[in-house]
Amino acid sequence: MAASTDEDPPPKGTAADWLTDKLLRGFIGSARLLPYPARIAAFGKLTRHLIAPLAGYGKRARDNLRMVWPDMEPPARAALAARVCENAGRVLMENYSNPAFFARAASFSLSGPGLPALEEARDQGRAVIAVTGHFGNYEAARARLNTSGYHFGGLYRPMANAFFNQHYVATMEAVGRPVFPQGRKGTMAFIRHLKAGGMLLILHDVNTWRGAKIDFMGHPARTATSAAEMALRYDALMLPVYGTRLNGGLDYAVELEAPIPHSDARTMTEAATRSLEARIEADPDQWFWIHRRWK
Repeated sequence: MAASTDEDPPPKGTAADWLTDKLLRGFIGSARLLPYPARIAAFGKLTRHLIAPLAGYGKRARDNLRMVWPDMEPPARAALAARVCENAGRVLMENYSNPAFFARAASFSLSGPGLPALEEARDQGRAVIAVTGHFGNYEAARARLNTSGYHFGGLYRPMANAFFNQHYVATMEAVGRPVFPQGRKGTMAFIRHLKAGGMLLILHDVNTWRGAKIDFMGHPARTATSAAEMALRYDALMLPVYGTRLNGGLDYAVELEAPIPHSDARTMTEAATRSLEARIEADPDQWFWIHRRWK
């Protein structure tokens, strides 16, 4: 998907969408006036104390945590939900802080048992599908890989607010092109990219109404098996990738886990899900408990 230009048609949406977008643009624009470290911290605090309560993110995080870990004490649950909201704000501002964020990504550590397989795939011109979740900052992983000579595009779900979606897509393109919207047109372009030996990063922890019911954190969740299906169809390497925030700061450890062996789509999707679960269990602050994973 190309970046928006002056010739692009204006987005369509409600008056409430327009107002919400203007407020978010105002918050983001004001934060961008600060030096990079200060803006990330400030927007995290703003999200934790103002945006998240207004948007209902804190309640959603607490509800999800109660469902998954019912024995967690309410004060601990509330504190974890607040940290999750702050991390979400920090992630959003990082993604809106290019080129500074992309430049910083060059210094993030890059390691893991999947790295040799990725290098081999690049040398052979083999397609790669990296799977990740709303954990840490998924764009930190893509940015670090792209600063290392890889060319990872992305697949995204268009936001319901078309005004916000228009400029959010531009933040993804700043990390690496191409990026493809979910849907028929995007999928066709995505497939052409894979056939040409392209590399893509996909977030697989989103609710998909046509998806298979796969247990996630102890509860069934509709999960798309399309990443695995395409890996099988186009002989693409499929490996889990994560960008984990270090010590609550500005830097990330980018890790590539061992490739998921080709078998069948459900088994491969379950393997990706178990991989993400392990990350969440080890570091629950970094998963986006604010989104509607279970419906």
